[in-house]
Amino acid sequence: MSSNFNMKVASGYLGRLVATFFVAVTLLAISDSLGAQNTVPLGPDDLAKAQDLLNHGHPDQAIAILKTLAAVESPIRSVEHELGTAYYSIGELEGAKNAFAKAIKQDASDQDSVQMEGLVLYRLGQPDSAIPYLERVVRSTANANADAQTVLGLCFVNVKRFDDARITYAKLFGEPPESAAAYLLFATILRHMELSEPAAIQAQKALDISPDLPLAHFMLGEIALEKSDFDQAARQFEAERRINPDYALAYERLGDAYMHLQKLPEAQMALTKAITLDTTLTSSFVKMGMVLLRRQDVQTAIMYLEHAEKLAPNDFETHSFLAQAYHRIGKEDDAQRENAIADKIHQDNQILLQTGK
Repeated sequence: MSSNFNMKVASGYLGRLVATFFVAVTLLAISDSLGAQNTVPLGPDDLAKAQDLLNHGHPDQAIAILKTLAAVESPIRSVEHELGTAYYSIGELEGAKNAFAKAIKQDASDQDSVQMEGLVLYRLGQPDSAIPYLERVVRSTANANADAQTVLGLCFVNVKRFDDARITYAKLFGEPPESAAAYLLFATILRHMELSEPAAIQAQKALDISPDLPLAHFMLGEIALEKSDFDQAARQFEAERRINPDYALAYERLGDAYMHLQKLPEAQMALTKAITLDTTLTSSFVKMGMVLLRRQDVQTAIMYLEHAEKLAPNDFETHSFLAQAYHRIGKEDDAQRENAIADKIHQDNQILLQTGK
């Protein structure tokens, strides 16, 4: 009796256990089925959607989709590139750097990502790290993107690899790298970057190759003016005007150098030639007025300064020297007017400097 009872109990327990197991399996199957129905596979359509959002000014939404696409087990080709582009568009340079690095790892032939990685590293203040990427682009493409070549040149300048920078810019402009033109071209670029000393070295090398090259002496003269080396400046501008006799600016700068050397007749002659060659060069008229004031020819100085005022009504120096000239001949009302205009120009310029406009 007891044995039969125990068997019935055991049999009932086993039945309930089996039933529970089947219920659990059934629920799990239903759950998996529902999950499969609610999960939309990620694919090229999502990439296209992200690209469209990015193109229409919605980078944050594009990034959310692209991050999801990048996280899948087998990421779609070009997702990391698009993610890097999206990060770059909103100024997230670290995110862009990491994304482009992954894109290159996935596809070493992705030249767009290689170039962008170089540009991002340059913007992050890492020119040394940027150079290998930009060199890959420039060397692998016959007509490399101008941005890549320009930024590569900037990187070389930043790390003081000036020969490499010159070669890069020469290629960009289609000049033989060892030509006088290439050296002077690079000197001009360095001048615009306010690197006068390296610029002077490049300009002198250009003259060593081609002694009659126009504008090389002019650049050396301007650099000498910046350093207040007026004797050297005058020598360089004299050399330039012999090579380049119809270049008005050479005479204008020569007049400036002679004026600082107190060689007023020579300054007046040089400025006369500048004005003869270019009647729109305001600075020549202003400096002629300055020279004539020093030579006590006030009336003629006023004539030149009034012409300069017509050419450039908002030039501070013109109004200042006109005020001095009017004061010297007793025209106090005119002098006060010119001083007031000069003061206003000065104040306006200060406001512009403060506001950064």
